[in-house]
Amino acid sequence: MIKPLRQILTALVVTLSASAHVAAQSILRDAETEAFFRQVSTPIYKAAGLTPQSVHMYLLGDKSINAFVTGGQNIFFHSGLILAADDVDEFMGVLAHETCHIACGHRISRGEAASTAGAFSILSLVLGAAAIAMGGGEAGIGILTAGQSVAQGQFLAYTRGQESEADLAGARYLEAVGISPSGMIRFFDKLRDQEILAQIRQDPYVRSHPLNRTRIQQLQQTASNSRYFNTPPNTFLNERFKRLQAKLGGYLDTPRQTLRKYPVSDTSIAARYARVYAYNKALEWDLALDEADALIKAEPNNPYFHEIKGQILFENGRVNESIPVFEEAVRLAPREPLIATALGQALVSFEDSGRMEQALPILKAATRQDSTNTFAWFNLAKAYSWLDRQPEANLATAERFYSGGAAAQALTHARRALDGFDTGTPEWIRAQDILIAAEEAASRQQRRGRRRRITTSFGQKPAINE
Repeated sequence: MIKPLRQILTALVVTLSASAHVAAQSILRDAETEAFFRQVSTPIYKAAGLTPQSVHMYLLGDKSINAFVTGGQNIFFHSGLILAADDVDEFMGVLAHETCHIACGHRISRGEAASTAGAFSILSLVLGAAAIAMGGGEAGIGILTAGQSVAQGQFLAYTRGQESEADLAGARYLEAVGISPSGMIRFFDKLRDQEILAQIRQDPYVRSHPLNRTRIQQLQQTASNSRYFNTPPNTFLNERFKRLQAKLGGYLDTPRQTLRKYPVSDTSIAARYARVYAYNKALEWDLALDEADALIKAEPNNPYFHEIKGQILFENGRVNESIPVFEEAVRLAPREPLIATALGQALVSFEDSGRMEQALPILKAATRQDSTNTFAWFNLAKAYSWLDRQPEANLATAERFYSGGAAAQALTHARRALDGFDTGTPEWIRAQDILIAAEEAASRQQRRGRRRRITTSFGQKPAINE
């Protein structure tokens, strides 16, 4: 599979790396997608009075339509919601709405739903959010998504008053940044008819965000006063959004589905992006490379086009050829750690001392820019180990497990690292920091594990420890 859509989509298009498959979901990480998220969300967060660096957005590989907030300032989007939006304004409308749930201090409604949601699904949200807050993003998502299907359908429900407040506040945020709130209305209108369906057939977003005609009419009345109401989507942002949709669809759909939606007669950037994935899935690697070359020819300075070509070459054993392509991608986007990780992985795969030495500064820079990048830590540890620098390898492995929320494993490798460094050195101090933090985290996990073993009797509600 092509890797900038890393599973986790470490690069949504091609950087496919370690995955967190739970409940048929995975975190999708992609350099281009995450850059887009940062670009469009920052003005919205500022308009809401939030600090953009404190809010984290995650893309989950799930074809149902859903978005939700949990664990403080974390917003999750299902891939199905991205694909269902007709344009960037519809996506922005949902983003603005979800932002209010954070900025407005909303809490999900428990009520009697807690008694039917089940202790595991509820605690999965608590534990997952805690793991994310500790820095264990991937592990936290795994815990969270394990119970999400139940929790989203039965437990996570905002009150209608909160939903109306989020609608109106979201419209204000959009007004403040010059975006039409009509996209929010259009998207919610698509989902409104699902209310008449049996719950099992509804998308999770409808179940957790109750929609009704009165609420939409209220939003329409307020939004129609916006001076931007009839303003079309920003051309540049909408093109970027269409490309991301195409990449995501090409990654998730079958080649036949992709080629039906994006036939070869369509020579747009978005269509070529989608076909790169379709051809790669169909093992038509020459055709995939042809599309990648066409993308580069159209926009030679686009780092993501070089990234996807490098990944195709790497995935198909042409590692030597992939190196200069990845290097060009890194040169064009020096602050994209997911792209740098792809280059580092390719260098490490040679299992050659010279290449390992070359990979070290690249991977170290990637981990400095993104300390939760477990795949970069994995390759860094591998390079250190190959070069017989075992204390550094142990420290990188401790970082990898700690950033992934695996406290027990982090503890083991931090102890090994401490034994290999001189007391008081920066490396020794960092290993000690991880050791202390991992010990505390492991203790918390053990206590939570005990609380999860809840016994109930007939007519007794499960105890919820928060």
